[in-house]
Amino acid sequence: MTEQRVALVTGGNKGIGLQIARQLAQAGVHVVIVARDDERAQVAVEELVRQELSADSVRIDLDDLSTVATATDEIRSRYGRLDILVNNAGIFDFADSTPSKASIDAVRRVMEINFIGALAVTQAVLPLLRESPAARVVNVSSTLGSLALNGDPESTYYSQRFIGYNASKAALNMLTIQLNEELKGTGIVVNSVSPGFVKTDLTGYGNMTAEEGARLPVRHALEGATSGGFFEPDGTTPW
Repeated sequence: MTEQRVALVTGGNKGIGLQIARQLAQAGVHVVIVARDDERAQVAVEELVRQELSADSVRIDLDDLSTVATATDEIRSRYGRLDILVNNAGIFDFADSTPSKASIDAVRRVMEINFIGALAVTQAVLPLLRESPAARVVNVSSTLGSLALNGDPESTYYSQRFIGYNASKAALNMLTIQLNEELKGTGIVVNSVSPGFVKTDLTGYGNMTAEEGARLPVRHALEGATSGGFFEPDGTTPW
């Protein structure tokens, strides 16, 4: 069993996920990158290793939840525990839209990946997190998941009506709330974090780089003391 902290970062092969993995590794954490494509995961691992950072990978395809159990067994065999879980993997589907226009297939897939996938991974690795003296769970959410801001005409996010994506992040926030309540007294800290408006392959535009967007999730993964919150770069986000 390694004495380094061990972190699992879903969707860690590119974008914010890769930057989260890099910054955690720079802080001395051994990072396990999760991706569904082994080749892409290996490219990301090799990039970090070239920088003399500690990393490897496991394969999880959130469209095939049987891969979650296999990956969990691999992590248990390699390390015996998990100290940090970052549920970062997520998708946006451009067939998503307002409730009257959204493609049902698109909404279903977004919910399956962004929420059901995160829940499945969390359930599977929770016994490994319980083996850590100070485990952290960071759910990478979005301000679009705030019910309060979705219903506030004065909010910048009021007009961003994507029923599938917004609902998936609201559901992820519910996972944070309920998991925090369930784990009270265990020492496991659980939070939702909205990185900010980051330009990635998913968004295509934004006013932050992936490196900047990774900083807040990484801070909560390394230092988070408050549990059960919803945080953004400027402070807290209303549920």
